[in-house]
Amino acid sequence: MKKKILVLVVGYGNIGCSVVDGIKGQPDMELAGVLTRRPDDVLKQAPGLPVFHIDQTESLPVKPDVAILCGGSCSDLFDGGQGQRLIQLCHTVDSFDTHPRILEYADAMNSAAKEAGHVAIFSTGWDPGAFSMARVHNEAFMLGCKPYAFYGLSKEGGLSMGHTNAINILAGVANSKQYTHALEDSMKRVRSGENPDLAPGDMHWRECIVVLEEGADENAIRKQIIEMPNYFAPYRTEVEFVTQEELDSRYTGMPHDGIVIAVSEDGRSRIEYSNTWESNPDGTAGIMLAFARAAVRLGNQPAPGILNAITRLVNPLRQNKKGYTCGSFSPLDIPPAMLSIHSREILMTKYM
Repeated sequence: MKKKILVLVVGYGNIGCSVVDGIKGQPDMELAGVLTRRPDDVLKQAPGLPVFHIDQTESLPVKPDVAILCGGSCSDLFDGGQGQRLIQLCHTVDSFDTHPRILEYADAMNSAAKEAGHVAIFSTGWDPGAFSMARVHNEAFMLGCKPYAFYGLSKEGGLSMGHTNAINILAGVANSKQYTHALEDSMKRVRSGENPDLAPGDMHWRECIVVLEEGADENAIRKQIIEMPNYFAPYRTEVEFVTQEELDSRYTGMPHDGIVIAVSEDGRSRIEYSNTWESNPDGTAGIMLAFARAAVRLGNQPAPGILNAITRLVNPLRQNKKGYTCGSFSPLDIPPAMLSIHSREILMTKYM
């Protein structure tokens, strides 16, 4: 029987919960455990889960094949050092989504992954991630056209988990939800074949629903949110302060949706890729699990070159990963077949 991929889930917020649930539907995967700062709270929420404190990272009783990092981009993965720490343990997959810092993060993870001999696949959510792949496909298949991405197409908008986390870590904020809304006029201009030059703020606006801690300065919090670089500064941003009861009753669920569009200059040819998630965390978890499979497969591939071949010969039991593929990779670097549970034969006969 083929050995199952042992998956360590790091963090048990919305995405972490969805990843743990998602593993149950992956026949080639098994949960190695949950790594968290709050093991007691997680066990109250999910009794029976194998749970470890984040301080046990280097002394876990299990050896996972891959860790799925479910922490926030701005608080955990990069500035918090979680990505570079976990890659020392095993392969990693994350959904780093601070777009202006992706190259900086990729370089940092590449150095750490090569030092450890592991594979780090970064930014594997739906944007960046699935939408990044669609942008490249659209522009390549319709050369000369610009690929545009719009999020939050419904009247309610789409819940952004990364932006919500960026608000929640502010001092004085008890809870929040952040919704992104697409600007309809900009979508119409794109679909007409105008191929306009649009800045991020020309395509979306941000709605922030915030619960304050007692005594927090409303005006100071509003200013911090609106001026936050990489998240809200380029956009029209509206901040509404509510009670926790109002947040729970008026803003239920965690939906999100979006579309990538490329249109020819005459407006007669168009490629679109869209998705609608009833649950943003569930959608993100499904994507991350597919890339976890790819990370393990990629890490088992021999690295090219005579020196790597010699290393593999003198290390036949693979006491370490030297001589095999390592480094950081984006979703754009991963062949689609590596994501699928199916064999090449099935992919060629059923999907081609």
